[in-house]
Amino acid sequence: MPFTRLFPLLTMLTLLMLLAGCASKDITTSPAPSSQAGISLERALILSHAQQAIGTPYRLGGNAPGGLDCSGLVEMTYRAAGIRVPRTADAQFRGLPQVDVPRPGDLLFFGAGGKATHVGIYRGNRQMIHAPGSGRAVVSVPLDIDYWNQRFLGAAGPAP
Repeated sequence: MPFTRLFPLLTMLTLLMLLAGCASKDITTSPAPSSQAGISLERALILSHAQQAIGTPYRLGGNAPGGLDCSGLVEMTYRAAGIRVPRTADAQFRGLPQVDVPRPGDLLFFGAGGKATHVGIYRGNRQMIHAPGSGRAVVSVPLDIDYWNQRFLGAAGPAP
């Protein structure tokens, strides 16, 4: 292909890549402690119960070990640490103390138009434990994915 025909295509691809980079926002997180020794007992309990929930099947409205939805995972793990939280992702987003930089055990909220439709528990090391949806199970996923960055609304830190 002659350069004169290739140049407009390369220019357009470069422009699209630059625009895609501008569209996403980064989820700023704090460095994870090298061990759980640097976090509160409540956070350690939250993280431990969230870790134990990995593999639990998704169940809409579920908030027990037999099946969990995203906000039910949060409710169950926080309840195990003695902390009460609202039941739905949006109620948690609106009702819990917001933080600028999440620490392990904090909540990460995702959605659109200012309404939280999904929540996960920040695990540290740019990982989140969450219940992804019907037909799937609780998993730990990296946050360095455009999908999460494009939908990130904010974080909350109800645990000491």
